[in-house]
Amino acid sequence: MAVQCMIREVGTHAGETVRIGCWLHNVRSSGKIVFLQLRDGSGYIQGVVVKSEVPEEVWTAAKSLTQESSLYATGVVREEPRSQSGYELTVTGIEIIQITQDYPITPKEHGVDFLMDHRHLWLRSPKQRAVLIVRAEIIRAVQEFFDTRGFKLVDPPILTPSSCEGTTELFHTKYFDEDAFLTQSGQLYMEAAAMALGRVYSFGPTFRAEKSKTRRHLIEFWMIEPEMAFVDLDESLRVQEQFVSHVVQSVLTNCRKELEVLERDISKLEKITAPFPRITYDDAIKFLQENGHDIPWGEDFGAPHETAIAESFDKPVFITHYPTAIKAFYMKPDPNRPEVVLCADMIAPEGYGEIIGGSQRIDDPALLEARFSEHELSTEAYQWYLDLRKYGTVPHSGFGLGLERTVAWICGLDHVRETIPFPRLLYRLYP
Repeated sequence: MAVQCMIREVGTHAGETVRIGCWLHNVRSSGKIVFLQLRDGSGYIQGVVVKSEVPEEVWTAAKSLTQESSLYATGVVREEPRSQSGYELTVTGIEIIQITQDYPITPKEHGVDFLMDHRHLWLRSPKQRAVLIVRAEIIRAVQEFFDTRGFKLVDPPILTPSSCEGTTELFHTKYFDEDAFLTQSGQLYMEAAAMALGRVYSFGPTFRAEKSKTRRHLIEFWMIEPEMAFVDLDESLRVQEQFVSHVVQSVLTNCRKELEVLERDISKLEKITAPFPRITYDDAIKFLQENGHDIPWGEDFGAPHETAIAESFDKPVFITHYPTAIKAFYMKPDPNRPEVVLCADMIAPEGYGEIIGGSQRIDDPALLEARFSEHELSTEAYQWYLDLRKYGTVPHSGFGLGLERTVAWICGLDHVRETIPFPRLLYRLYP
């Protein structure tokens, strides 16, 4: 009797007869031998069909298979050092489930729009599969890092009555007879959770109604947002660099094959270990001005500025102490220099831009109320947030990491659209 197994498990069945449910990725023939490149989602294996060793109906079935046809393949697992998996399948039986006709995505070149229209099928390609496996490993490593360091996972709401950062770039919906919005961030709610549980993190979807078409932006993306009570900016930065180091090293350990498929230069990733360099906003402005960038103090950085700064380092770099005027209302001013805030952006190497934004939060009730007035925020809508400072306020800090930008950087991708299974872009809601 054949053992039902997945391709990733064949190494434990060497010399045995197995049955694998799979799809045909590719096929080639050399006269009386057919080589079937089979995939089942867990991996790839070559199935070898020898005409003189199988019944006629098996040979006929092998010859009839087309790209992405589905089947059950039965055969003996053999060690094969030349194979990527180290094994191949000497096929003895084929049970066809479906012969696929005119599969749209062929080995030829296709345009991006065509591939995005067929995203549901493009996911089957080796490169896209590798990206999704790396994404899954990053998510696993994220949860491992926080779960083993005393953080508790908390789920903030997706429907909110107001903006997290006081902006208008929100998706509006009706909540029965009230107005509601899709969340831009769970941060404010995570601050409340931190006051109950000490150290918390969230992991979920966020939405930005920005009409942006850059390679770094998505309309819907996933964020990891930790918040920590009794933690200042310096300690938060230490957590951040340890966190990112852990994630990158976990991918290097567990996704070598996928990084090879993506042709990623892993020597650059091997350098990603804590600590990371830090520069102030002042130093960054001076560096940019000395290197031909016309940017005054007080202006936020764009992609060219972040890339220029990152090129000076082979690790992520923190840019700290941005001007108060260009940062969110909840960030704590530097007590020694109120015109800047206790914040930092982590800029990834190789031109991938900001992957983390974080700060120490305002803990002074009077100052937070003053910020509400300056930013013309509704105290009625945010009364619960003000309560956090009224009842047991403490120093606290937090940050947010954008999952898709991090996947793009670690995988070495040109565009974030390949980092999420079904991207939502400015002009794309299908499929």
